[in-house]
Amino acid sequence: MSRSALFASLLGVALWQAIVWITQAPHFILPDPLRVAQAFASNWEIIAGHALVTGYEVLLGLTIGTALGALTAVQLAFSPTMARLMLPLLVFTQAVPVFALAPILTLWFGYGVASKIVMAVLIIYFPVTSAFYDGLSRTPAGLLDLAQTMGAKPARVMWHIRIPHALPSLASGLRLAAVYAPIGAVIGEWVGASQGLGYLMLLANGRAKIDLMFASLITLALMTVTLHWAVGKLATRLQHLDQD
Repeated sequence: MSRSALFASLLGVALWQAIVWITQAPHFILPDPLRVAQAFASNWEIIAGHALVTGYEVLLGLTIGTALGALTAVQLAFSPTMARLMLPLLVFTQAVPVFALAPILTLWFGYGVASKIVMAVLIIYFPVTSAFYDGLSRTPAGLLDLAQTMGAKPARVMWHIRIPHALPSLASGLRLAAVYAPIGAVIGEWVGASQGLGYLMLLANGRAKIDLMFASLITLALMTVTLHWAVGKLATRLQHLDQD
């Protein structure tokens, strides 16, 4: 852990403890950091088991959503006609709150991991598609003119020129997706599940175990930060590929 991250973590814990002292909130409303740490230590096996389920949903949803988003962006870049037809539709889908789809997805795909994975896919599909398509649309005109002059086929232009220059945009979409994917999975778990950190948070809240709920929430936050860091490393490599 870097010094800045360690300092930020210690500052956050200090502020949390200060709020508890100042407000004098009872522990069943706002537990202090020590109580939450004790709850984590006492229930770490349970938390770890549910975290594995949520992590599986997030990683699979992120992988599928990124693949579908990137493929869609390439197809839109290949066909201006398809782009004119599909882009307004993609924007319209964002007008529908994705959270409202969770009950429908649970009805269609059941209470297992499938509905949570689909939820994660839906929530990250548009950012990845939009970011990558924007990058594909901004290929330097001089390179495209040169390729056309040399008689390069559209597929080769796409693979050797447009996609490499759009990798930084794809990297930006991936960074957003890394943050959104856990949100989609947990929302799905809140609506209907028997496993996962979202389910554990609801269960702990229903039994007034607020310290356990906070421990689950912090675990989810740490997972998200770790995923964002890992995807950020991948995104940096993609940007370096463009420079190479």
